[in-house]
Amino acid sequence: MSHITQLLPLENIILDLDVSSKKRVFEHVGLLFENYLGIARSTVFDSLFAREKLGSTGLGQGVAIPHGRIKGLKDATGAFLRLAAPVPFDSPDGKPVALLFILLVPEVATEQHLQILSELAQHFSDRSCREALSKAPDAQAIRQIFAAGP
Repeated sequence: MSHITQLLPLENIILDLDVSSKKRVFEHVGLLFENYLGIARSTVFDSLFAREKLGSTGLGQGVAIPHGRIKGLKDATGAFLRLAAPVPFDSPDGKPVALLFILLVPEVATEQHLQILSELAQHFSDRSCREALSKAPDAQAIRQIFAAGP
């Protein structure tokens, strides 16, 4: 099983989310992690925005991997969002973002976190993978795409 599928439960896959901005994305994700993991939504929101201030996590090609460190978190966890309409994300290519993988990691970075980011970047750099994620009918299909690898 890939690192990605290990940290992506079905309930953390949201398809066709209707939001209007990066801020709304982070608010929704904060609520998601609060409901499923008990992490305060403000903690998630603040962590993701602090990372964005260092530079956009938009990769280009309509993809972003927002990530943040969470004090007290024991294991990395993630969420995948596909937006109903792309939102501006300050990506290097200037394109808005519709596919996002949000990664939360413990406060102390490990080699595993870098491996997860690398694996995500490989998936998202593959055009057929991006297209499959854009068209997948449900959360189970999304997990299968990540499990299959780029």
